[in-house]
Order: sequence, then structure tokens, then C-alpha cells
Amino acid sequence: MLLFFGLSAAAQIDPLPRSTPEKEGVPAQAIMDFIQAAGKSKTEFHSFMFVRHGKVIAEGWWNPYASNLKHTLYSTSKSFTAAAVGLALTEKKLKLTDKVISFFPPEELPNPVPPFLAELTVKDALIMSDGQDPDPTHQVVGTGDWAKTFMATPILNKPGAKFLYNSTGTYMLSAVVQKVTGQTVLDYLRPRLFDPLGITGEDWETSPQGVSTGGWGLRLKTEDMAKFGLLYLQGGRWKGKQILPREWVKEATTAKILQNPGIPSPSDNDGDWVQGYCYQMWRCRHNGVRADGAFGQFIIMLPDQDAVVAITAETPDMQDEINLVWQYLLPPMVNWSLKDDADADGKLKQLLASLALPPRKGAATGADFNINGKTYTLQTNEKRMTAIGFRLQDDNSWQVTVKGDSAEYSFPFGDGKWLRTSTTRLGPNLLYGAQHHFVGMPAVMTAGSYHWKDENTLELVLRYIESPHTETMTCHFDGQAVSIDDESSFDYGKKKVAISGTMQ
Repeated sequence: MLLFFGLSAAAQIDPLPRSTPEKEGVPAQAIMDFIQAAGKSKTEFHSFMFVRHGKVIAEGWWNPYASNLKHTLYSTSKSFTAAAVGLALTEKKLKLTDKVISFFPPEELPNPVPPFLAELTVKDALIMSDGQDPDPTHQVVGTGDWAKTFMATPILNKPGAKFLYNSTGTYMLSAVVQKVTGQTVLDYLRPRLFDPLGITGEDWETSPQGVSTGGWGLRLKTEDMAKFGLLYLQGGRWKGKQILPREWVKEATTAKILQNPGIPSPSDNDGDWVQGYCYQMWRCRHNGVRADGAFGQFIIMLPDQDAVVAITAETPDMQDEINLVWQYLLPPMVNWSLKDDADADGKLKQLLASLALPPRKGAATGADFNINGKTYTLQTNEKRMTAIGFRLQDDNSWQVTVKGDSAEYSFPFGDGKWLRTSTTRLGPNLLYGAQHHFVGMPAVMTAGSYHWKDENTLELVLRYIESPHTETMTCHFDGQAVSIDDESSFDYGKKKVAISGTMQ
């Protein structure tokens, strides 16, 4: 596990400076309290980084997650798409008042074009007021042409009049940027944003048309997230150079539309999802702004405190997660240096170095029957697994081979420890059914461990450690037969896929 001073910085091309909490006006004990509370919360934390006055004062990764790994950002990606729109606006390649349909040829548009679709502007899409109801994302991404399907989806509300979350509206912004620049949002941002910030290794999913998905699909490291938040906190300026126009940053972080018009003047008592929506960012309580992704991927920017908190996680309750920041990290921040506290700093370092999601342990050992070297043919199932094989290794780990529709994937599972590998197998994901999902993306890292729940039941835990999610396969052996309960972590125990098979 990486300490909160050195090793993480070494993995970055241009790391943020490091400091101690007290020098930047934060008691180390407050951060320890946050970490302890996080461990008792509903949220499974994967990483966090706390930046104060431009310096990292605490950082941690819960093993097997690590500083050199990317993490799926889900809708935090939207804020980066908005940055691309801001840059294209600065380069006079588009205007906020431009009609979305003006960027697409007639054959991609409905005939006739409905009035509300004709009115839809770039700004309307930026503030999540596309007018469609409900969010058409899952319908759109299951088709072969996302832009065409989006524009064929009825717009029921006047654009600009009503907030309704719409991830494919952000995809349309990505498509517009590609139309006017000739580059994907990913390629467009590299020399303008990622390179100046020292961000490397980033990748972004694409649609069947080769357009960055925009509303999701970007993967970055935790420090990259913190850098992006710091860039906005500094008004778009980075090391003496204006990366994003200051005027754009101000506009992009100012509330443009209320999520709940029934609360015309939201207060800190009203929660973090009604404070107003900006340009693909959310206003927070305590005068904060955040980039926000499903299952708890946060970049929280606090201008009054000159602080950024970046978090990757998996949670069933994102409000509960962000409440930990308000309860433990916000109150103790002061605008002066505190007295050095070497003892507390040492304890914090030790705590951060020990962060881990330990493998499950079982008291039982395997049954008398021998599954070593055996393969089971599986009946048709929604996980598209056609066979599973088991081979015991000299170090008492299991090498498990899963056969899919057209490929085999092999994973090591450690006994009381995490074993890593990379795979092109699709892991759990909210948009698993999207056409072109993960096509052309690099292999992802996994970490596996196992334990015997009883002498006939082997539990395999497979973490996709560049995403928030985990897959658990509980294998019940009975002579020549196997039955498998396959679960995705984000179902939180509410859904199991039952798979049965027989030994070949």
C-alpha cells in the first residue's frame, strides 16, 4: 500500500506537491476520523485524495486498488466533456446558442423535425434540460446509431425549461465537439487539458460511430481527478498558464437550473442534489461544486476552503458518502497553519498505508471430491458463460477459466490474498448492454481471491479494480454437477444469476 507522501507522486508524470495536514490548516486527527468513519459506512471506499492550498495532504488506496490504476468515473466524465465544449467555444468552433441539429446531416434527423428538437441548443444539453422524459440513455445505447436514435426520441418538454438527467444528451455534446474539431473529445482534450496537467494513460469508451461516450466511460487515476478539481478551483489556471478561460470556469460552476423548482432557494438543509445544476457539474452545500459519478465517484471542489477531495468508491447511498466529507473534513479546516504534530502525522501515515479490503476467509476446506483439472459445461445463461474450469496451483491458488460466447478468460484466485491479472472480459457495468460497449478499450485489471464456505461450496470474488464493481461466483459442487450463483456488487444482494452445469 502506498504512503501519503512518496510513491504515488512517483507514478505521476507531473505530480502535485505534497505537504502535511497541519501546514495546510487541517489536523491529521480529523482525517483519521474520516477514514475510520468511512470504514464503518455504507460505502466501500477505493481511494481518496485530499488537496488543500494546492498540495496533497492525505491520500490512500484500499488494497487491491492502487494509485497507478485508473478507475471508471461514470458520470464524472460529463464534466470533462463540458470542458471540451468550453475549449471549443473559446476557439470559436461553436456557440452555446447553436442548435444541436445544425451539426448533423438531414439523413440523421427525423422528417419532419419536431419543433422542440429544432429548438434544442448546446446550452440546453449542457444544463440537462434536453426535454426528453424519461432519460432515454438505455434505449439509445442499445442501438447502432446513438445520435440518430437520440434525435428520434420525442422531446416532451420545452428545451431549457426543465431539469431531467440525460446521459445521452452529454453524448450529443461529445458528438458535436467531434463534428466541429474532427477529433474525439479524448483526442481533443489531450494537448489542451490532459498533457498540461500531466495526466497520462487516460482512455474513454466510444459509440459505434467512434465518438467518445461523453456522459460516461472515461477512466482516470485518482490524482488525475484531483488535478482537474484543482484546475477549476484555480480558475482554469495551471502553473502560470491559463488552460481553461477563467470566464468559462466561472460560468461552468454557477447554477443554471434548479433540480427541484419547488425549492427556489436551496439551503444546506436541503441536501446535495437540489442545490442547482451547472454545466455538467452540480452545486453542493457549503458553496461547493462537484463532478459526480454513479456509485460515488466524486471530485468535490470547495472554493471557500481552497480544497479538493477526490474519491472513488462503490456505494448504494451517494448522499451518505458525501456527508462524511461534510461531517469530518469540512469543519476542522482553518485558514492558517497549525502546530506541527509529528505523532498524529505518523499515525495517519500508518493508517493510510494499511488501508485494504481484505479477502474473505472461510474455516472450511475443500471437499474430498476432486475438481482440480475439471471443466464444467454450463447451461445457457444471461452471463453468457458456457463453461468453467478449475486448476489448483502450487501456491494453493486456483486458476479459474471461464469460457464465454467466443473467448476464454483465465483468472487467478488467491487463498487469503488478492491475485491480479488483466482481462478483456466485460465486468459488471450499468451500461453492459450498450452497443459497442468497451470495444477497442485496453484490457482491465482484476484481483481475485477465494475461500471455501463449506466443503462443497467455493466462493470466488473477482474485483474489477479499474471500476467500482465486483463479481462473486459461489460454486456449489455435487458429484458431477455444479451450480453457480453469480452476483454483481452493485445489486447489493438483490439479484443472483443461477447457472447450472455438469462435468465434461
